[in-house]
Amino acid sequence: MIPIDLKGRKALITGGDSGLGAATAKSLAQAGADIAIAYRDGPQNAEGVAATAKSFGVKASIVRLADVADQGDVTALFAWMDSEFDGIDILVNNAGMDGPRAMCAQSDPAAWRRVLEVDLFGPFYCSREAVARMSKQGRGVIINTTSVHEFIPWAGYSAYTSAKAGLSMFNKTLAQEVAGQGIRVIAVAPGAIKTPINANVWQDPKGLSDLDAKIPMNRVGEPDEIGHVIAFLCSDLAGYMTGLTVAVDGGMLLYPDFRHGG
Repeated sequence: MIPIDLKGRKALITGGDSGLGAATAKSLAQAGADIAIAYRDGPQNAEGVAATAKSFGVKASIVRLADVADQGDVTALFAWMDSEFDGIDILVNNAGMDGPRAMCAQSDPAAWRRVLEVDLFGPFYCSREAVARMSKQGRGVIINTTSVHEFIPWAGYSAYTSAKAGLSMFNKTLAQEVAGQGIRVIAVAPGAIKTPINANVWQDPKGLSDLDAKIPMNRVGEPDEIGHVIAFLCSDLAGYMTGLTVAVDGGMLLYPDFRHGG
């Protein structure tokens, strides 16, 4: 048996109150990590996630992060982390948005900019704070949640795809900068996963059928399947991995339309 052991590690998850963030919090807690759950809206969901984490015998606390794209709010978040957890070993940059669908010529520049601020500047601000702390202790792991759309274009969502592709290169560059300080930086690119943000698709039989056709494994993924991969990547079992993107997508990047030839 090879266990995933994160006992004694302190993990901060942005957007940790639902979807992939909640699943990640659960998986990290199951592996023994203490959990900080940063949420934006009401605390009810975050409290539920914390209760689940605590059931595995770890410490779990919640904190409101008004805006991950606001440098002052992020600074305050990490000051709270210092006070509440006395440091950080794992950062999961999970908070994000896809924005309203609009073709480029009809898009609202303010809405386009907002997606980049949340999906790219947010991880930058958080990673900057985390590295300042992790470098002093000579260890740490930063996980950046990208998407298969760092690779695959998505008409109507040019801000989202641009932000995720940018986050991928930020992930590589940061990993190169901090590898000598004992800090690993890895991106996780989920495919289609059953989360509240896309429930209107996978809860609709026609939408689900269309989605399944894009996935060689012929099914939508479960949030825990992302959380489990992140737990592994944060552990010493993945201690020689950094700077890459790990796709957890049921094979979506294999372009299933080409299964039967070109």
